[in-house]
Amino acid sequence: MVVTELAEDASRVMAYLALGSNLGDKVGHLRQAATAIAQLPQTRILAQSSIYRTPPWGKTDQDWFANAALSVETNLSPAALLAAVLEIERQLGRVRRERWGPRIIDIDVLAHGDAVLATDTLTLPHPAMTERAFVLVPLNEIAPDLVIRGKPVNQWLAGLDAASITPMVPLAA
Repeated sequence: MVVTELAEDASRVMAYLALGSNLGDKVGHLRQAATAIAQLPQTRILAQSSIYRTPPWGKTDQDWFANAALSVETNLSPAALLAAVLEIERQLGRVRRERWGPRIIDIDVLAHGDAVLATDTLTLPHPAMTERAFVLVPLNEIAPDLVIRGKPVNQWLAGLDAASITPMVPLAA
């Protein structure tokens, strides 16, 4: 994994990302995305969850997903981090056809420091993350005490059915 050196300044924040894939080499796509994230300027990966096999959510008539989570330290703003991960999705072949439909790669910005914002392109913390076990199970592995809307991840997860989510392999190859 390539680690980018960070400038010594106060704008460094912890951000959390969710990764998902349900087309082709799912594990390979997640690993490619993590490698590309590690190469972002002013950003370094601090923790990587395992990759989990998860059932489809929202649109359930599709193949199973591989999901993972990352924590990163970055100087990138929320908008710049979003733009960077959307470019990684594009480079890896993501084509947006339908909401919650099949995808080669999906990278969501879950949280960015203490940022609370809602724009046309980004809402932080991610508005539906606390309702989705496929996001919270990997996030709980790397940041169980991360507080989202006044409650730690592990408490949000305790209220969800995660029985069908199973660990597969480490994200780091």
